[in-house]
Amino acid sequence: MRKFKDNFLYGLLWFSALLTVAILVIIVGYIIYKGYRLISFDFIFGDYSPIGGGGIWPMVVTTLYTIFISLLIATPIGILAAVYLQEYAKQGRMVRIIRFATESLTGIPSIIYGLFGAVFFVTTLKFGMSIIAASLTLTIIVLPVVIRTTEEALKTVPKSYREGSLALGTTKLQTLYKVILPSAIPGILSGIILSIGRIVGESAAIFLTAGTVAAMPESIFSSARTLSVHSYLVTQEAGDIELASAVGIVLIVIILFLNFSATFISKKFNKSR
Repeated sequence: MRKFKDNFLYGLLWFSALLTVAILVIIVGYIIYKGYRLISFDFIFGDYSPIGGGGIWPMVVTTLYTIFISLLIATPIGILAAVYLQEYAKQGRMVRIIRFATESLTGIPSIIYGLFGAVFFVTTLKFGMSIIAASLTLTIIVLPVVIRTTEEALKTVPKSYREGSLALGTTKLQTLYKVILPSAIPGILSGIILSIGRIVGESAAIFLTAGTVAAMPESIFSSARTLSVHSYLVTQEAGDIELASAVGIVLIVIILFLNFSATFISKKFNKSR
């Protein structure tokens, strides 16, 4: 009976894993099947035109802007906050409240963040509909992800590493940036990768803060349109599923490239240690 239960649970695990992979393959395969005909050099690197569609290069540039600006702000703040909570803060009620607030931020719908960004960054700070307003809104969205994944990465560093470093006469700060953080780099990069996926996939928050201008942005204070917003708009306005799918293929490629780059950097960093 026990062997039957073990085999049943083992089969259930395999079935769940295969079902997850199958769903992913179906979704990606459908998008590729619908949109691959439009993929070309001119489509990716051409300028957008309201008549005939044109290229999507302005939207690609805007998407990359939002990714890098958001990560540039969220990553150091998130890592420093996680380090304080895990390594320096006295574990008590205040830390529990901060962690609860962080976890609550993770579950808030993106449209709420978009409304906040529209009121605060766009109107109050007078950034207008712009890339910087969208990026700051996205920073708030991904900050809980960076904090939580960094905390979990710091927890995986063996206690003996800390004790050994301190026993050699190093200060706590030296132990932190020479021993603990380098050991936690893979976990921190995992949080950054998850953040990239969240940023690229956002449309509601960007729609309310960056606008829908389908032109090459002149600066981070320009109104612009990301790939996810462009895909939404061409589907809503023209019902062009083929064009939306082609945009989706480009988004998938961008995410894969950034993810592989982060993984490559992580492996290189571990080898150099």
